Amino acid sequence: MTTEKAGRPVPKPSVYVDTQPFWDGAKQGKLVLQYCKDTGKFQHYPRPVSIYTGSRNLEWREVSGKGTIYACTVIRVPGPGLDGRLPLPVATVELDEGVRILGNILDADPDKVAIGQRVVLAWDKLDGDTNYPAFKLA
Repeated sequence: MTTEKAGRPVPKPSVYVDTQPFWDGAKQGKLVLQYCKDTGKFQHYPRPVSIYTGSRNLEWREVSGKGTIYACTVIRVPGPGLDGRLPLPVATVELDEGVRILGNILDADPDKVAIGQRVVLAWDKLDGDTNYPAFKLA
């Protein structure tokens, strides 16, 4: 698990869902997501109720951070940006736990990132040294 300096602002807290467990986990290098205790399934993005049952019987649990690229693209913008890390591959990753999460693919040739590749959790650093989930090719 590596950490990169992204130089981007930290997203503002949600006014509808307490996401503090996500940020506390990230600070410790752990990816934690909401888990529906009624169905035994994870959900992402965080919501006030279970997407499966509508109940509030949710908790936060650590996930493996391992998954498969479900969809991907490459950000190509002329000029400097993202600390000179352009072009930057970005992917929707289907985690082994069954949820999809969007993240940058670090330390990879953008032209070699493809659907179906296995990835593992890595971390970008946002402003204030805040960890944000990203991935590396496995």
